[in-house]
Amino acid sequence: MAGFAFAIACSPKEVAEPVNYWPQAGVTYEIFVQSFNDSDGDGIGDLNGVTEKLDYVKELGANAIWFMPIMPSPSYHKYDVTDYRAIHPDYGTMEDFKNLLDEAHKRDIKIVIDMIINHSSSEHPWFVESRKGRDNEFRDYYVWAQKDTIAESIEKKVITLDSDNIRQWHDPGNGEDFYYGFFIGGMPDLNFDNPKVREEIYDIGKFWLEEVGVDGFRLDAAKHIFPDDRPLDNHAFWKEFRAKMEAIKPDVYLVGEVYDKKEIVAPYLPGLPALFNFDFHYTLLEALNTENGMLLAKKQKEILDFYQGITPNFIDATISSNHDQPRLLNELGSDPEKYKQASAILLTMPGAPYLYYGEEIGMLGLKPDENIREPFLWDLKEKDKGRTSWIEPVYSTDATVTPLSIQKEDPNSYFNHYKGLIFMRNTHPALAIGSLELASEVYPKSVMAYFRKAQNEEIFVLHNLGEKEITVDVPKEFSNKIYQLGGAVYAEGKVKLGKNSSILLTK
Repeated sequence: MAGFAFAIACSPKEVAEPVNYWPQAGVTYEIFVQSFNDSDGDGIGDLNGVTEKLDYVKELGANAIWFMPIMPSPSYHKYDVTDYRAIHPDYGTMEDFKNLLDEAHKRDIKIVIDMIINHSSSEHPWFVESRKGRDNEFRDYYVWAQKDTIAESIEKKVITLDSDNIRQWHDPGNGEDFYYGFFIGGMPDLNFDNPKVREEIYDIGKFWLEEVGVDGFRLDAAKHIFPDDRPLDNHAFWKEFRAKMEAIKPDVYLVGEVYDKKEIVAPYLPGLPALFNFDFHYTLLEALNTENGMLLAKKQKEILDFYQGITPNFIDATISSNHDQPRLLNELGSDPEKYKQASAILLTMPGAPYLYYGEEIGMLGLKPDENIREPFLWDLKEKDKGRTSWIEPVYSTDATVTPLSIQKEDPNSYFNHYKGLIFMRNTHPALAIGSLELASEVYPKSVMAYFRKAQNEEIFVLHNLGEKEITVDVPKEFSNKIYQLGGAVYAEGKVKLGKNSSILLTK
């Protein structure tokens, strides 16, 4: 396993203190509570379990936590909510959550929760009432249509990036009136043409921001508030939502899931100041797997410039993986060098990076989704009191993943690699908030080369995404090495780069 090394040209006392750049460029740690840490021995992760591990999140260097859904729901993943103002009983109580919030804030860790407002559960009281008949007061909380008016649409559905559902109109059992559910029948879409629904949602936002005290929301399925043929209505809704939330909490953090290419994503920026960069994820994988060095750097520069044309104030939420994607190590052919380089690229590029729980220890997972969300391995199984057991892991087992307690002791472990990169990012303004400039020098195809500039600091970054060792010239003024990964060696204006190696140089 290739290691990393820091080369710091000063005494330990002079090493800069890490800076919290959240939300603009800080690191957010995504947690699936169900699989994270079990505090009461019932096999299911819980909020008190997360509270127990806040020092770990702090040690890793993350500035915020994004929780996948924590509200009551009939499903394990909880993306179909039955009560928008409560905590799922498996996870604990509202008091447990408020305690977690207090403890996180003491550690300067912000808390962002998943807000699922495109749809509710079909078991939500609103929908239970809505399906009772056309005259019910909650009928218009959802989108209903008579069968003969949607005959052409009932079987018609194009698969999208974020849904493989073929049927969007669902029969509740009487064969006459159908309701609209973009994802599945168990998730009926709320009707945002109804002002009452919008007011309900704004009140829910107010509850979590004002009464509970969260720092912001991750907005699920943000481009599906209205059907796909009404994008302008979607954009207008999110502007209104943002205005309502900022009236309650001026510094509220809103990050949206708009699962699409930049041209579709960008118009959401005025309403959702932070948006996930799915292009980054897919292009990172393609670049590493095809050894195409500048592919991602050029794509990222293009996206940032494009977004700048929409609004100068945006947060680019970069990801290398999340709860919907196969685990990163699987995507990279279980190659540890590629895997370490992927995180080195993520954390030396512009943006506000998200880290999915378990990636920092090299967890594994492939579809179905349950197996991308397997239990975190804190210690060897016989010693691991916090390991959850709600699911029998298929991919992340003691035979395939080294538990955290062992990795902490190994300077070359994935954990220490991630921790070191995050620390470096948080102590170098150029890496956190600096501009991105592509190198003008023509390098071999496998080389990614770019400059990061901020304040009085400039860093030259080189990654060799290839298998073969190469030697390249670097600008003479960049002679101070601050980081190296794998077989990267600097000497007299030249850098030798081994397989999947990286180096960062300053003037």
